[in-house]
Amino acid sequence: MASRLASLLRSPFSFLFTRSATEDRVATYVIREYKRGRRLAEILDDSYVKNRLTPRQCDRLLDREDVVHAIGEIDVEQTRRELDALRSA
Repeated sequence: MASRLASLLRSPFSFLFTRSATEDRVATYVIREYKRGRRLAEILDDSYVKNRLTPRQCDRLLDREDVVHAIGEIDVEQTRRELDALRSA
């Protein structure tokens, strides 16, 4: 308890930059499904992803270094454009 309080006092806004366990699990799922040959946009449309992440969290998922590294920057950018087009339509 005391160490947690000390940590909070050292960096009171650290919670803004932490990832949840749910986001970690979804990132693992996305990477695994992509390596199985599925398109990223198709994976992000899965109910598993939609039921666990908000659209904002999904956007953050595409900024994660491990996801970008596993999938590739070009595919991530293409999927971002597709998602933006769908949301604005």
